[in-house]
Amino acid sequence: MPGFSSRVAIYPGTFDPITNGHIDIIQRAAPLFDKVIVTLALNSDKNPLFSIEERIEMIKRSTSDMSHVEVAQFSGLVVDFAARKGASVIIRGLRAVSDFEFEFQMALMNRKQRPEIDTVYLMPDARYTYLSSSIVKEVAQHGGRIERFVPQFVLDMLKKKF
Repeated sequence: MPGFSSRVAIYPGTFDPITNGHIDIIQRAAPLFDKVIVTLALNSDKNPLFSIEERIEMIKRSTSDMSHVEVAQFSGLVVDFAARKGASVIIRGLRAVSDFEFEFQMALMNRKQRPEIDTVYLMPDARYTYLSSSIVKEVAQHGGRIERFVPQFVLDMLKKKF
């Protein structure tokens, strides 16, 4: 399709905060594409713990050793953002069967909006199948140990918040 490259992918999320599970998905996607754009979704329905700037900093630091990974932010429909960036793939992580129904519905709706953009699902390492930003924040807030689930600088930022 003109204007689209099968070698550019978008990986959207709120990343509040980025976890080792997110990083695992990015590392799995990076060799598959010429460019992976990790996109911070500005979702007005959520009340993030970290500011946009803090989340972008965390994503950039987490991906600094990956040469063809970029960081961006967007609001609106992810398929429209993907089209503006010349991407033909949206990457989504599937942790468990419970994620599938929602992700499947989103992929079908995205396909109705922009049929030229596909969704590719990647499974995280088994160590991260239960991991989410919400769980990390909950455990951190109550003083639990999360050092295995986030990079050190994210752990430090979480400690400052709580």
